[in-house]
Amino acid sequence: MIPIRILAGLLFGVAALTAFAQTAQQQYPSKPIHVIVGFPPGGNSDFVARAVGRGLGESWGQQVIVDNRPGAGGNIAAEMVAKAPADGHTLLLGVFAHAVNPSLYAGKLPFDTLKDFVPVILCVSSANILVVHPSLPVKSVKELIALAKAKPGAITYASAGNGTASHLAGELLKMLAGIDILHVPYRGTGLAHTDLMGGRVTMFFAAMAGTLQAVQVGRLRALGVTTLKRWPGAPNVPTMSEAGVPGFEVNSWSGLLAPAGTSKEIVVRLNTEVARILRSTETRERLYSFGAEPIDNTPEEFSAYINSEFTKWAKVVKAAGMRAD
Repeated sequence: MIPIRILAGLLFGVAALTAFAQTAQQQYPSKPIHVIVGFPPGGNSDFVARAVGRGLGESWGQQVIVDNRPGAGGNIAAEMVAKAPADGHTLLLGVFAHAVNPSLYAGKLPFDTLKDFVPVILCVSSANILVVHPSLPVKSVKELIALAKAKPGAITYASAGNGTASHLAGELLKMLAGIDILHVPYRGTGLAHTDLMGGRVTMFFAAMAGTLQAVQVGRLRALGVTTLKRWPGAPNVPTMSEAGVPGFEVNSWSGLLAPAGTSKEIVVRLNTEVARILRSTETRERLYSFGAEPIDNTPEEFSAYINSEFTKWAKVVKAAGMRAD
């Protein structure tokens, strides 16, 4: 038997630790929060992080720092957060690539995408839009597919880089439509847009922001959006499913994740506050103007979504024989 004095000491210690943990959670955040973004300033993920960070800073009266750590398709930022203290003060703005990279970098990641993070909240979902150069003699996705089948390998599709949403969208189209089109990767969207408008590549699954204006003035032709419902900013452009490719869906999403071990209380507090920010009129208008649809869900729903994305894109990566450089 354990002596009463020792048992009492153990119980006191447990009570003290519990009280300390509760106090720490009540005081959260007790210092600046760092939101780590795996891509350069100015892009979609950076914009989302700053919109959410601004709201958190205003409501909690604590500084929120957006820390851009680009490289390796977002893996540098993810590794940094995976190894950070699990106290809610270092968060990852996880994106579409977070669910793709485990397959793309098979066996090479210094962290476990599914085990080393706690999903907090899915913040936004963004549609890509399939655009072609106006000189291409097609007016619909069905016509594009027919042309690709008539001329295998002749149609080129640009992407913002290997493993990006625009790349995966092209591979998904190849797989679902049974066509042979040639991938032309770029370092970001800028040069891809320039070469498409110059007629040096045929098509591009581009981000909405910055693309619709080129469509409206006739420099590009829009054929379909990659979400399951039409995009509010382009109501006359059909979804890829409507346009003849059933089951086609590519969402460029962004959401917050914390290091594994972060307490449920902190995760819930973050989820509740970010959801409130995403529902505010000001934030929604800012995000929609950038081509992003605000979405707030529970940590459990976000976790299930990441798992479904992981499974979906693993099949596409394997079918395409894709590997990171």
